This record gives sequence, structure tokens and C-alpha cells, in this order.
Amino acid sequence: MSTNLNGGGRGRQALSSVDFYRRVPKDLTEATTLGAIMSIFAMAVMATLFLSETSAFLQSNLATSIAVDENTQKQIRLNFNITLLDLHCDYVSVDVWDALGTNRQNVTKNVEKWQLDAEGNRRIFSGRNRDMREVRHDEHEQTLEEMHEEHGVHALALTEENFEQFLKENEMAIIDLFAPWCVWCQRLAPTWEKFAQEVRKEGMPVGVASVDCVAHANLCRNQRIMAFPTIRWYQAGKAVTPDYKMDRTVSALMGFAKRKLEMDAKFKEWDKKVGDSEEDKAARAARMINAHSRPEHPACQVSGFLMVNRVPGNFHIEARSKNHNLNAAMTNLTHTVNHLSFGEPISQMSWKTKRILKQVPEEHKQFSPMDGKNYKTTVFHQAFHHYIKVVSTHLQMGATQANALMAYQFLEQSQIVFYDEHNVPEARFSYDLSPMSVVVEKEGRKWYDYLTSLCAIIGGTFTTLGLIDATLYRVFKSKKL
Repeated sequence: MSTNLNGGGRGRQALSSVDFYRRVPKDLTEATTLGAIMSIFAMAVMATLFLSETSAFLQSNLATSIAVDENTQKQIRLNFNITLLDLHCDYVSVDVWDALGTNRQNVTKNVEKWQLDAEGNRRIFSGRNRDMREVRHDEHEQTLEEMHEEHGVHALALTEENFEQFLKENEMAIIDLFAPWCVWCQRLAPTWEKFAQEVRKEGMPVGVASVDCVAHANLCRNQRIMAFPTIRWYQAGKAVTPDYKMDRTVSALMGFAKRKLEMDAKFKEWDKKVGDSEEDKAARAARMINAHSRPEHPACQVSGFLMVNRVPGNFHIEARSKNHNLNAAMTNLTHTVNHLSFGEPISQMSWKTKRILKQVPEEHKQFSPMDGKNYKTTVFHQAFHHYIKVVSTHLQMGATQANALMAYQFLEQSQIVFYDEHNVPEARFSYDLSPMSVVVEKEGRKWYDYLTSLCAIIGGTFTTLGLIDATLYRVFKSKKL
């Protein structure tokens, strides 16, 4: 019995020998006013540091890093919405080229065009996924020169001096504005002469003429001729838009002229029944012309998306037509980039994706930096070329895959490129994908890091202020002595 008690006491003594927190008897301690002040100050410091550390623990930081892009997608989606401010939709062509040899011209898949009015509002839908229709031409046994030798000249050749006079003499007229070097104009020339013969043969009150836009460039410039050949109807000295764009055959041209005459005859019959003054009749005539003339504002909004290879390349918007030769001297590629981005459009992303993007600061949201920018050219024979560097961006806003997103940021540099007088300008967007990617991660502190900091705050504050208290106590005590 005695042995067990002694053995238990020795065990407790051995355990007590490793006690780090030995107690000082209360009778040996002394409470002082200085110690109370330091204790209150210590508690205030520890409380302040505790709240600051807890706030820091609850918050997260964004960390960025650079890594080799491991994206294995073969193609990337390119979204665009561009307004050409001085180019008709009939002449807008979207082409794609890349370093792998891809060369697609006049891409229409997933591309739509809208003709705009003077205020920039959509007015006429010009097609989606639609190829341009090829017009038909007549074949003639005789050349234009042989027709002139055998039957004489029926289509009058106009100049700057007699153009206005011709319109005054002919209430209704149809004029072919052409360039001698234009292939389509050369095919139309004998048909146009034959058409003029038929008009005179049937006694139709329509003047048929033509204008050489090379010899009379100022005249065609004033008429804003953008492509050759342009077949334009004039009534009462004014152009009636839109221009004729159907088949270039004698029968099709005769049908067009007869329809115009029928509309005018119906108006004149109605006009005779209404016995108004000459001013009222003139006003009605002007309204009739405006009713048959649809305003042609040369602005086109082209939008859609392209699937392009993940290699350096470009897509460009060029003035081109299957049925015309473009007038390089009148081609203006001034444009506004309404939207340009790579990858899945943000507007079509799920709410989860948009929730992730809300957590990303603006400096990491360079997904469409060109949006809303206008690129204006003030003279002909020049156009803007844009050089784009695309960088894959991996956003990791949480520990799970549901909080991960891959997007594409890009930087762009634009400059004006000058063209030769005979080359048609193009608005070019050259892109190149970086082999490196940006990784944006949300980083938070670990729980054990937080606990370690709390222990350091409590222990450090207690020890530091304890040393200060002991020092001050010795100083003040020695002065009393």
C-alpha cells in the first residue's frame, strides 16, 4: 500500500517536471496601476489585431501567372459586328485567310447583312447565309462596232457638257455608266445598244444613253458611281433609286422600262381627274417620284461569326461583286467596330459564367477592347488594318471546376495602309494567338495559417507588453527608492 502511494507521488513529480506553465503563488504577485493600464492596452491591441486578421482571412486575393497554353481546340470562334459607313451591302465581301493555306472568299455562312438608313438604323435585310446572285447576259452575233455600222448609234454617249441637257429633254431616261476596262461593261455594251434600238423601235418615251466614267471621271464622281456598270433610271432630271441590278438582257431591260412607264401612266391618268393648280400637280409629281425612289444610303452592317484555325491569319472586309467591277477611286472603307471578340460570346453564356466574370476586375476583362471605336479615312485609296494579339485567359474563381472559365483577351494596334490607285482597299483584321496563357486565380488563406497568426498575435502581444511593463516597473520603482 505504501509502495503504491510513493510510486504514484513520484510519477506525478516526474510529470510536473515538464510543466511549461508553472504557477506562481498568488501571495508572491503584486498588482499595480501600471500593470492594469498595460493589461487594458494589451487587450485592446489583441482585439484590434484579431479583427484585422479575421477580416483578412475572410477576404480573398486574385493572383495572376503566365503559363504555356495547353488549349487543344483546333478552331476558335471569331465574333464580329461591323458597320461600313460608305459601302453598300451588295458590295460587302467577308474573306478569311490563314497560315495553313485557308483562303475563303465571300464567306456567307453565319453572316448576315443589314442596309442602314441615314440615322444608322436597320432598314433592309440584305441576307443571311446567302450567296450573291449572278445576273444573266445576252450573247450577240454582232459586235458593238458592227451594230453601229449596220444600224447606226442608238445609245447616246453623254459628256459633262450635255448630261444635264439630255435629262431636261427626256422626262424619263436610263443611263449606263461604265468603264471601258470593265469586263462586265464590255459584255453589256452590245446588249445596251440593242436595247436602245428596241426602245426607239417601239417608240417608248425613254432616253437611252451611256457615260464613259474613265473619260468623264468628275461626272461619275458627282453621281457617286461605286461600281461598273451602273444602270440608273432618271425621271424629271433626278435619279430614281435603287439602281437596276437584275439580268442584263434586252428582254429584262425592256420589261423594267415598261414597268416604269406603266407606273408613270397610272399617275398621269389619276392626275388628269384631279383638277388642281399647277403647283399642286408639281407637288404630286415630286411625291410620285419619291414614292418610286427608295433612298439608297451607302451603309451596311455586317455581323456574325467565323470558325477560324488557331494559327496566324486574318479576315478582311473588301468591296467585291460577282457582277461588277468596283471603282477603286470611290471605295471608302470607313467603319465602326460595334463588337469584336473571340470565343463564346458573353451575351450567350450561362448565369454561372456571368457570375464568375463579376468577380474578375476590369483589368482582366479585355475581351472586346475595340467595341464602339470608329476608324475613319478622309481620303480615298487608304484603309485601316488592325493587328490583334489573342491571349487565352484561364479564370479560376474557386476550388471546383464549376468556378473555372476560359476566355480570350486581346490587344490591338491599328494603322492606316495606303493603296495603289487601281487597287480596291480592304479593312483587314490580322490575328495571332499567343503560345502563352494568363492564369487568374482566386487565392484564400488556409485555416491553419489563420490559427497560427492568431496564436502569434496573442503570444506576441502578451510577451511584448509584458517586457515593456517589467521595464517601466523597474524604472518607476527605482525612482521611488
